[in-house]
Amino acid sequence: MHPAVRTRAMIRTGPVPVPQPRNARRGRSLIDADALRVLHRAARVLIDDLPDLTDRLVALVQEQETAYRTALETDYAGTWQEVHRSLRHSVMSLLDPRGNRDAARRCSWKIGVRRAEQGVPLDALLHAFRLGGSLVWQRLVEETSRTAPEDVRLLVHVATDVWNFVDEHCTLVADAYRQAERQLAWRRENRVRLLAAALLDGTSRIADLPETAEGLDLPEHGRYVVVAVAGGRPPGPSGARASAVPPGTRVHWHTGVEVDYGIVLVGDEDPEGDDDPLEGLDLAPGSKAGVGSVVTGLAAVGDARQLADLALSICPQAGGTIRLTEHLPEALVVSCPELGTTLADQVLGPLLRLEPADRDVLLDTLSAWLSCDGSAQRAGERLYCHRNTVLNRLRRCEQLTGRSLARPLDVVEISLALTARRLLR
Repeated sequence: MHPAVRTRAMIRTGPVPVPQPRNARRGRSLIDADALRVLHRAARVLIDDLPDLTDRLVALVQEQETAYRTALETDYAGTWQEVHRSLRHSVMSLLDPRGNRDAARRCSWKIGVRRAEQGVPLDALLHAFRLGGSLVWQRLVEETSRTAPEDVRLLVHVATDVWNFVDEHCTLVADAYRQAERQLAWRRENRVRLLAAALLDGTSRIADLPETAEGLDLPEHGRYVVVAVAGGRPPGPSGARASAVPPGTRVHWHTGVEVDYGIVLVGDEDPEGDDDPLEGLDLAPGSKAGVGSVVTGLAAVGDARQLADLALSICPQAGGTIRLTEHLPEALVVSCPELGTTLADQVLGPLLRLEPADRDVLLDTLSAWLSCDGSAQRAGERLYCHRNTVLNRLRRCEQLTGRSLARPLDVVEISLALTARRLLR
């Protein structure tokens, strides 16, 4: 032999594989074949005895899983048929794994979805599946012991495959259950959102009110205030506004594009009294909140939302909370902007046509005097000028507008006109 050839032939790159004796491999193949033969023989008997097997499993589940008792009481026949199909697919998979795999998986998936829809706990469902696997295995052993006791030992060689099948379908049914549960949760949330939106829009049907009350967890005939919140939205999921209301307050938050609405349940106290159900309203910096008037019943929440929007429109740009009951004159002006603009032009027209610097001084003096309850002294302190200066400016306002600050009706008109100009310009 050539030296180079000999050298290459002697090079080893890894451990030398040890050849397996042919008789050992043949022995395992024979054992596997005999084990499958025993398994198939017992499985065929189980197919013929499937109704009795189903009865045993249903009784076992009913005894050990209280969560299934409701399903069995309300629809025993349907539940029995479901168990029967599952067992049939399981036993047929022992006879022909490839031919029955897809059908068995579809059956388990449907069971997982159905049980999620019925509200059966997942733990109970998985326990029922494992009980089914245990019962099938027990019956395989029993049947083999009855017909060929000497072959029972061979079933050990297929036990892993049987229990792998059970584990696979437990995983499958759990996946189906969780996916269905997520879909159901999304549908419930979306349904509640649609019901709340219809309630706030005033388009909710009377027939939907009981479902709405249940979905929002609020009484149908309670007393409510709607809170409209804009700006300063905190990060996080929908419903992050819940922390804005005082602790212990029952409220449902509906998140909108620009405005979030809280439907707040209030007590039975007099709405005109001193007890404010939202006294502790805590807003994020820069937020604006409008609190409407109290209404009775969920059917009136649409009206309450309009009142909350009206209060929100009065809020200053810097933020804060406006309660409609404390700002009714402003609400009257804003509720009809066309009339408010007309009133401002008619009452303040001569002032508005002055030079900007002169106009602003007179308008600020009027506003300060009204805010100080007609006190020229306090208005002067606020404006950093003498009270006589305030009086002189007020007299000039009277001359230009043709209205007297000593006449209550004229004061009302001037006050509303100033409010209209501030809110509508």
